[in-house]
Amino acid sequence: MKRLALALAAALLAACGGSSSSPSVLPAATVTTETFTGTVQIGGTNVHNFTVTAPGTVNVTMTAAGPPPTITMGLGVGNPNASGQCIFLTGGTTQAAASATTPQLSGTLSASGSYCVAIGDIGNANGPIAYSITVSHT
Repeated sequence: MKRLALALAAALLAACGGSSSSPSVLPAATVTTETFTGTVQIGGTNVHNFTVTAPGTVNVTMTAAGPPPTITMGLGVGNPNASGQCIFLTGGTTQAAASATTPQLSGTLSASGSYCVAIGDIGNANGPIAYSITVSHT
């Protein structure tokens, strides 16, 4: 039995040592950037769904909102439920000022599947707020 194991190990090592092919490298996951636009009513929240095809980084940027163009809105990332609500991930919410060029929310999603981004009035809107959000993900 011991000889068989040694012979098998020697055969495997010889087979590995004779190969001239390079080790395979998995391709990087493709990053998708989606833009969502809409209008949030006073006291309201809008939810947009997106699908992640591979675990990886997610970045959310509120690129515009207003009037006024300096308004602060609530942003969140989570999982959509059957009633269309966005159930926020731990650490997946923030208050964001409009017109940013860098993400206000960033993190790592550990699984592929359905996710959502929500934007809402935090109590400072005097009328409907038009917005644009970009979500970059794998």
